[in-house]
Amino acid sequence: MFKDSKISIFGLGHMGLPTAALFAINGLKVMGIDINTEYVEYVNSGRSPIMEPGLDELVTEAVASGNLSATMNGIKASQNADIMIVIVPTPIDEYRRADLSSVTSACKTISKSLQKGNLVIIESTVPPGTCQNIVTPILEENGLTAGVDFDLACTPERALPNNTIYEITHNARVIGGVNSESASRAAEIYSKITAGDIIKVKNIITAEMVKLMENTYRDTNIALANELAVICESLGVDAIEAISAANHHPRVNIHTPGPGVGGHCLSIDPYFIVEMAENEGLEASLIKTSRTINESMPEHVAQIVVDALKEAGKSVIDSEIAILGVAYKGDVADSRETPAKPLIKILIDKGAIVYVHDPFVSTEIIKSFNGIPATLDDALGLDCVVLVTDHSLYKTITPGMIKNSVLICTRPILNPEDFKKEGFIFKGVGIP
Repeated sequence: MFKDSKISIFGLGHMGLPTAALFAINGLKVMGIDINTEYVEYVNSGRSPIMEPGLDELVTEAVASGNLSATMNGIKASQNADIMIVIVPTPIDEYRRADLSSVTSACKTISKSLQKGNLVIIESTVPPGTCQNIVTPILEENGLTAGVDFDLACTPERALPNNTIYEITHNARVIGGVNSESASRAAEIYSKITAGDIIKVKNIITAEMVKLMENTYRDTNIALANELAVICESLGVDAIEAISAANHHPRVNIHTPGPGVGGHCLSIDPYFIVEMAENEGLEASLIKTSRTINESMPEHVAQIVVDALKEAGKSVIDSEIAILGVAYKGDVADSRETPAKPLIKILIDKGAIVYVHDPFVSTEIIKSFNGIPATLDDALGLDCVVLVTDHSLYKTITPGMIKNSVLICTRPILNPEDFKKEGFIFKGVGIP
């Protein structure tokens, strides 16, 4: 059915580009659209502008096959396509409401050349009801009717950075449509690139909700772990040990506490549910409380730093503090919504001089966070070292590598006893 189909994909970011490349190497003609000139130039030269294992090779293969190209001209790309897929960012604004400007912009572009028989798929993570209340009216502006003249489906992306290609091709794919035909058509096209289960739900709003439920579950679980960790600290209990022991129970799965929650999903998606609940006159109290707890963790970590320095006979004012890692998770270059950013600001506001090392994140981003870029050796020689990101490199840190005696470990990747027996003040989230 889709053998000769042409696909246009709006958004060549962390999810859009690997999706485009996967369709291309599986024999489909794909035109990627992005407003970033550099991204378009990279793709057309057969390279990936995004650091992701295997993606550069995948893009090279896809472009060399003649099936993948990129453009900034969304209207032209849509005119030549049978299937249009939207995978653009959906951040939150200053009021923690969904910013759907990129989604609406892409859909307006599609509507200008939408034809009978086309299939439009929304992969962007959106609040429940977006496809029905915002996307559909925009697409119908040219007189065509969703579910009658063209098909519309939603299948939110569900993949993690650093393992994106595998997860796109192996994770279960949840799909909902304006009608069963739309869902079936979308299921058929995604069967070309995934070996995972394809789960067709009864409607679009259910598909929108599933993704948000998944990430809200994880955010809420982390909030529980963080709250337990703070309580354990005050009681002199090693929270990491206690959580590990509790998780031996077959029905318990408490996540790992840390300095906060970052990334493009977990720290944002729960607010989409809160927003929709409030629109319905409901109070998503548990979800909001979880967000509050996780967003408070950088402040908590800063207080751990202040207390540890005081124990060492130092003041945070004018202390040189090293932040190890500003990526939101280990071994990736993605620093979106990272808890390191507010932590740096808090420490600077308290009078500290903050240096930053990250083997993946650019010095430009580090400077944008007001951190001073540093080598790892230099960072380990400062008054206080704060390990924020669980990069593999940091797992190799030993007591002999650190010049001073204060180490704050917000991720459980170093053994406290190895450092304490060498006279270190070793503190961290959940570590008394």
